[in-house]
Amino acid sequence: MNDDCCPTGGYSDCALTQALCGRAAERRKPVPRSAAWKTALSKAKKIELLLLDVDGVLTDGTVFYTPEAGEIKGFNTQDGFGLRILQGAGVKVGLITARTAEAVSRRAKDLKIEHVCAGCSDKGAAFAEILAKTGLKPEQVACMGDDWLDLPMLLRAGCAFAPANAAPELRQRADYVTERGGGHGAVREVCELILEAKGLLAGILAQHLGGASAS
Repeated sequence: MNDDCCPTGGYSDCALTQALCGRAAERRKPVPRSAAWKTALSKAKKIELLLLDVDGVLTDGTVFYTPEAGEIKGFNTQDGFGLRILQGAGVKVGLITARTAEAVSRRAKDLKIEHVCAGCSDKGAAFAEILAKTGLKPEQVACMGDDWLDLPMLLRAGCAFAPANAAPELRQRADYVTERGGGHGAVREVCELILEAKGLLAGILAQHLGGASAS
């Protein structure tokens, strides 16, 4: 084969190698982030616990009733994986929801979520109880919610997140509003933001790239 990088016709081995290396370099480039993302990093760096609402955050807010008086909820697997790697990095996770449903208990068990408060009408009080239990300070806790019931915990949190589909009052007060909606990867986005703030995201991604540099 012709090894000349400028052959008279066709593609040389050299040119093909350069093209493949170029594609590999593109794949290793970090995902472009918004100015809002970068601004939120300073607060997210301190986070040791992420507290989440369920309906409208871990789900898209839709509730299906079964004939047996039960509920069916849909959860996003990317959110689940994000929570797993976040916990693997040492950040704890909790759920604070005003509703009670077997699906929530099962999801929390699957993801090994330590703090679960279901049927909580006063989310500010639930937030305070979890802080007392863990010994964490408000600036070490992040909260994510989508509607007015979540405001008491969001306003107390060191870092407040809201999904793209949240009520305007929450989006206005959040430190970061995700590009994705609840139940569609919004929680995964927040997990990655916290991990990047702690300087851990690139290393975790590199592990999944087979050890290749993620920077």
